[in-house]
Amino acid sequence: MADDVRAILLDIEGTTTPIAFVYDVLFPYVRAHLRDYLRSRPDPDVVGSLKQERARDAALPKSPQPDESLEGLAGYVEWLMDRDRKSPGLKALQGLVWERGYRDGSLKGVVFPDVARALVRWRHAGIKTAIYSSGSVLAQRLLFGTTAFGDLTPMLTEFFDTSSGGKTFEDSYRRIAAGLGCSPPEMLFVSDVVTEIDAARNAGCQVILCVRPGNAPQQVSGEQRFVHSFDEIE
Repeated sequence: MADDVRAILLDIEGTTTPIAFVYDVLFPYVRAHLRDYLRSRPDPDVVGSLKQERARDAALPKSPQPDESLEGLAGYVEWLMDRDRKSPGLKALQGLVWERGYRDGSLKGVVFPDVARALVRWRHAGIKTAIYSSGSVLAQRLLFGTTAFGDLTPMLTEFFDTSSGGKTFEDSYRRIAAGLGCSPPEMLFVSDVVTEIDAARNAGCQVILCVRPGNAPQQVSGEQRFVHSFDEIE
C-alpha cells in the first residue's frame, strides 16, 4: 500500500465476507421471513418504492403484474432477488428483514479473521476505513456490528450504499473520496469484482483485487495487484 493512502474503501461480498454467507444464509433468511415482515407493520416508504418499481417493470416480458395483495408484493420481491436486482427498495427491505434476525440472535455477521485485524491496524495508523456495498447502510451496520470478533463498527469511519452511485460508475468513487475528505489518488478501493476495480481506477483511485475462496473467477491483467488476505495489505 502506498504511503499516500489516507482512506481505504472496502466491498463486502467476497471481500470482507464470504460469498457463501450472503447466498446461503442472508438471502434464504429473507425468503423465509419476507411474508411475516409484510404482515407486520412494514415501512410504508419501502413498500411504496417497491410498488413504483413493480409498475415500471410491468412492461417487461414475463414480469410480475401489479398485484396489491401481500402475496403479490412478496412474489415481486422474490422476482427481484432471483435476478440479483440492485433495487433500492429491495435492498432497503432486505435490511429491515435482516434487522429482526440480527436483533433476536438468529443472524450473526460474518467476516474473514484477517478483516478484524486489518481494521484495528488501519485505525491505529490513522487511516479512514469505509464500506461500500449495494446493500443498505442498515444491513452493513448490522453485519459489522454482530461479528464473532465483536462490534467492528467503531473501526469504520463511514458506510456507503448505492445512494452514492452505482459501483461500476467512476463518479461514485470520486463522490465517496470527497465524502471521506481525500482525493481519489489518496483512496484505496478493495473489491472482488474487476468491473468495480476498473471504475475506481478510472476515477483515479488506487485499487486491489481481493481473491477469496468461493469468489467468481475474474479476468485480470498482469499488472493488476491482488491479495488473498488483508494481512497482505501493509
